[in-house]
Amino acid sequence: MPRLVIPIGASFWLVDGLEEHRPDRGILLSRHRREEVNLALALASSTSLEMADQLAFQFDDTPSDHDASKRLEGPIHAEKNIRIVIIGAGASGLLLAYKLQKDFQNISFTVYEKNPAVAGTWYENRYPGCACDVPAHNYTWSFEPKRDWSSVYPPAKEAYSYFEGFAQKYSLHQYVRLQQQVIGAYWKSDKAGYEIQVKDTANDMLITDHCSILINAGGILNHWHWPDIAGLDNYKGTRLHTAHWDQSVKLEGKHVGLIGNGSSGIQVLPAIRDKCSKVTTFIRNPAWVSPTAGLEQRTFSEEERFTFENKPGALLEYRKTIENGLNGSFGLFLKNHRIQQDTQAYVNAQMVEKIKDGNLISKLTPKFSFACRRITPGVNYLESLTLPNVEVVFGEIKEVTERGCLCDDGKEYPVDVLICATGFDTSFRPRFPIVSHTGENLQDKWATDPQSYLGVAVAGFPNYMTILGPNSPIGNGPVLYGVEAQADWICRLIDQYQTTNMKMFMPKEEAVEDFVQYKNHFMKRTVWVDDCHSWYKNKRNGQVTALWPGSTLHYVEAVANLRLDDFDISYAGNRFAWLGNGYSQTELDETADWSYYIREQDDSPPLSTAGRRKLLTKSGTVKERTLVKYS
Repeated sequence: MPRLVIPIGASFWLVDGLEEHRPDRGILLSRHRREEVNLALALASSTSLEMADQLAFQFDDTPSDHDASKRLEGPIHAEKNIRIVIIGAGASGLLLAYKLQKDFQNISFTVYEKNPAVAGTWYENRYPGCACDVPAHNYTWSFEPKRDWSSVYPPAKEAYSYFEGFAQKYSLHQYVRLQQQVIGAYWKSDKAGYEIQVKDTANDMLITDHCSILINAGGILNHWHWPDIAGLDNYKGTRLHTAHWDQSVKLEGKHVGLIGNGSSGIQVLPAIRDKCSKVTTFIRNPAWVSPTAGLEQRTFSEEERFTFENKPGALLEYRKTIENGLNGSFGLFLKNHRIQQDTQAYVNAQMVEKIKDGNLISKLTPKFSFACRRITPGVNYLESLTLPNVEVVFGEIKEVTERGCLCDDGKEYPVDVLICATGFDTSFRPRFPIVSHTGENLQDKWATDPQSYLGVAVAGFPNYMTILGPNSPIGNGPVLYGVEAQADWICRLIDQYQTTNMKMFMPKEEAVEDFVQYKNHFMKRTVWVDDCHSWYKNKRNGQVTALWPGSTLHYVEAVANLRLDDFDISYAGNRFAWLGNGYSQTELDETADWSYYIREQDDSPPLSTAGRRKLLTKSGTVKERTLVKYS
């Protein structure tokens, strides 16, 4: 059908009978449109252009003011073309790509990924026994279930398959540049954006990109490092790190040394114990080993998988039951809370029952509260410690020799293979320079005390946002829903930026200072501040830098709305230029209901925070609360 194009600031031009996005915007109108509407729009077009001419003197003839003057020609909230760069194609980066593709137009974005594949930590971690350590049916996006998990805690390859499948299903690979590692980001004031330096590791090339908004979705647990132990490089045997596993190394018949009893160390031991002639596991700190986060490991039966696949509502009910349990257990992290005390007593009893060795249990049981460190579900870990071919050495490794480990008991423990299950650099300090408009480098700013605005932005760094920045909900409950909440917050701010003539935005220093003050005050109530060795805490001052001061649901409500009064914002030209030519987007949409507000009853959404919360959470519909039991 032929169409009439009236260039008044909407989103399309007619090209060879097809609709095409163009930076110089226009609106498509059907010739069957009412004549008076055509006339009104034509008049509006000339009026808006005349208005722009009349007001042009108010704006300097600079690129920064061009956005404002163009906005006077279009309707309110016209969407400008913007460029976004996302760092990392792990779970968070893929989620952002999905949301930008789904909900936005006039946006160009690229996801730079250093690895040869997507999925981040689930691509990188391939050590024996690597598995999801939360119930798998709840380690998915809230809107994207996976019906065929093999077990409650499936192997890592299934988690990788989930995120790779997510990328394929929604065609997200088109935005991802694999084996391209961001090595620097520098604010350019003349462009009101970042210059991004990228290393193409596959072709040994340097690439330069530019963006208006930079989002770091690189995550916190992806920068692995060797432990800081004297003499480590002197070791003559085979040395492995769980986050950089060499698949060619065979452990059969070998005497293996295992350093670390955190999340990865606890998974490695049961996986290698039967193939090794002997395993010597070095434990520096005691650890609470929980009974797999409340649900014992088991394989789902064919009948269960068939039910999840074919019975409407069955999988949803299962997922919600577990999620309710996770969300109802925040008391676990509060000092002297009944849930905390009962759970610690139960976990202690389980450890005693499974180890059945008084000397071993006395050395392994911590003095600090359960959940001070990351909760560590152990499938067959405790049982492994009691096997004849497993030697447990408590204490500090003073030095790594050519043959093995010299410990503070004065003994040397020779091993054929040394596995370092020692984790990651969790300092939050970026591994590449991110330089602000003032020349400040985020590497320096976060070198000693990383501080963020609600886990998603940084004071002094314009147009820069993060996923899982300092004090995010990564150990407070369901982690992926916390990531969704952060992605939604970021998208709301992108929408604000795109539909106004906002040029720069960044949290105010005083806003971050107030948040950190509140956070530190709240943390005193939690077990996270107990005297335990934990990556949750800043090694220099002991403050909890990784976790959100509250539950996951608390965080979701905290970031449900933008608080722009917490931000320093600068605009291109007149801050009200986004009001445009007096027309709404609705009037320019011939498919819209122009009297949408006329109705027979008041079914509008609640105007209060409490009312919106009750509507969203279906308050009043749950008559009896059932929690997941730790058994």
